[in-house]
Amino acid sequence: MQFAIERSVLLKALGHVQTVVEKRGTIPVLANVKLDAKSGQLSLTATDMDIALVERVPAEIGREGATTVPAHTFYEIVRKLHEGAQVEVNTGEGGRVSIRSGQSRFTLASLPVDDFPVMAEGELPHSFTLAVAECRALIEKPAYAMSTEETRYYLNGIYLHTSGEAGEEQLKAVATDGHRLARVAVSLPGTAAGMPGIIVPRKTIQEIRKLLDGGDGEVALSLSDTKIRVVYGNAVLVSKLIDGNFPDYERVIPSNNEKMMEVEAKRFAEAVDRVSVIASERSRGIKLSLEKGKVTLSASSAEAGSASEEIEVTYGADALEIGFNARYLLEMLSQLEGETAQFLFHDSASPALVRDTADVGALYVIMPMRV
Repeated sequence: MQFAIERSVLLKALGHVQTVVEKRGTIPVLANVKLDAKSGQLSLTATDMDIALVERVPAEIGREGATTVPAHTFYEIVRKLHEGAQVEVNTGEGGRVSIRSGQSRFTLASLPVDDFPVMAEGELPHSFTLAVAECRALIEKPAYAMSTEETRYYLNGIYLHTSGEAGEEQLKAVATDGHRLARVAVSLPGTAAGMPGIIVPRKTIQEIRKLLDGGDGEVALSLSDTKIRVVYGNAVLVSKLIDGNFPDYERVIPSNNEKMMEVEAKRFAEAVDRVSVIASERSRGIKLSLEKGKVTLSASSAEAGSASEEIEVTYGADALEIGFNARYLLEMLSQLEGETAQFLFHDSASPALVRDTADVGALYVIMPMRV
């Protein structure tokens, strides 16, 4: 095998596929990326047996063939080459792979292509397309609320499902860790009707985000009860789904929160960030004291002292004091598109509902805490 390729083209593709590779795997060949050069294209493939990602890029093929090389080492070599450089890759005797660029020379060990596993897709009966902006919203906005607790593995991803009456059906993405919840909805693509509810794993969500970063156009999705395939540009990602039942999240979305606070989102986030400097490192708790026309944010700790900040808001209900984890508030506020956020409260012990005035399809819930 022999090919030549422009560094930036190779680096972008490697940047996508090498993150699939587990750094501490027990199967040696899974630490490698498969390189397959033929018909004027270089295919790069990586897998951890739960996710497989293939990306094809144009290259000058001198001799067709395939090999595997250590993914992270290959990526670091290409990353550190000069911008605009040409990269030449050639397989030699003894399974060695040589890399040349300008005056730089590298030799990497390889493993047999026949040892590289193929991840079967199986039947994927449900297929539809989404605009990149819609797909990005569905996976990026709820992602902060995914759980990291291994014991609650069914919360370690985003729940993608359909709901609504005929003619008003929506495709919804939900994530929760028990302390906060995020739900985003877009209009249901016609061909998605009847799709099962699926839980897309955290790592798969992260890989899809990287693929879509800065892009536009459309994304093609195909899925079954156990697998999902995402096709965007020259990349194809296939992933297993989480085998579990997502909880009935509708039960935790409050329906009787009538005390509404409307606040400038950016200003509120900045105030939360400032006051939280004093909050206890362990709890990160801050208190909101609401009165007509204003909210006072405060925090105190025995080690650091105390802090408070008052900002103007639109609020006309009874006075209310409620505490929240500052980090949870900031992560939620960072997802809002609009200049204004609407907080709906019931009392100091009930979850708050938050809406984005610029995105009617987005809804956020955050549990209170004692401060």
